[in-house]
Amino acid sequence: MIKLSELKKEWLQNPDIEQQYKELEPEFEMAREFIRARITSNMTQSDVAKKMKTTQSAIARLESGKAVPTMKTVERFAKAVGMNFKFHFVAAQG
Repeated sequence: MIKLSELKKEWLQNPDIEQQYKELEPEFEMAREFIRARITSNMTQSDVAKKMKTTQSAIARLESGKAVPTMKTVERFAKAVGMNFKFHFVAAQG
């Protein structure tokens, strides 16, 4: 069986795929931040959903990067996990 990491490495050798992957990086990063915040708070997706008065599947969508949340949703998520949300820009590279 081929490992996902091996497939990713192979696929990213294709310049078109690599470019598309780079374009999706902000969505991947946002998904990682949702997951990191929840795990740091020692909460399950269901725990967060209850505090936000939503469903576990809605939290799963946020964490998968498949949903594009509003700022209000991000703020509600942050509050549910006992954190503050901070937005900032960083200098472009290259």
